[in-house]
Amino acid sequence: MRWLPLRVIFTRYAVAWAYLGLFVLTSVVCHALPGSGRAAVISWASTSVHNLEHHPAGSLTGSAFVAQDAVAAWPVLIALAMFGANRALGNLRTAVVCAAGQIVGTLVSEGIVGYRVAHGQLPAADRYLIDVGPSYVVVAAIVIALLLGSWPARVAAGIDLILLIAVGNIFGGLASLQVSAVGHVTAMAVAGAGLLLRRQAAQPRPAA
Repeated sequence: MRWLPLRVIFTRYAVAWAYLGLFVLTSVVCHALPGSGRAAVISWASTSVHNLEHHPAGSLTGSAFVAQDAVAAWPVLIALAMFGANRALGNLRTAVVCAAGQIVGTLVSEGIVGYRVAHGQLPAADRYLIDVGPSYVVVAAIVIALLLGSWPARVAAGIDLILLIAVGNIFGGLASLQVSAVGHVTAMAVAGAGLLLRRQAAQPRPAA
């Protein structure tokens, strides 16, 4: 059995290692903060309608590295999806697809909330909903691994998706346009569409 040098392993999976490491580091720092400090970080990083209006770049980025619930489980869920996706698509493309899932998933789901609040369909307090966590990035990576990954990567991604659905209830409330459910569906659709466009672009064109 041939083992790859550590340098190659870290380089080949740079995006997966970087995202996993930054998430774990952020979680450790947040855990070390007093309750009020942790709440302040979560409130600032949340991609609520209010935060997206006032500091969109900070909240869109920060929310992907801050978890409010099941913090200890997220590193495992991230690893199950990200490493298989990273191997299948490479560093740059994995980063682009996962970032697109996070950004578009957030903007669509919170955009619906903003629209419904503005038209009196939801209370004004919903502009300040807490919306943090790595799940949009993870579901985008799951799509990559399922569509392009090796069989072990597909199995890992499938287990990941089952856990997120059965335990995390990531699609719960979709019929009523709940933020989380809409965001997850959008992030997965963005990843799937991106991979489909890439595959079509890579196909040889018939000679004229």
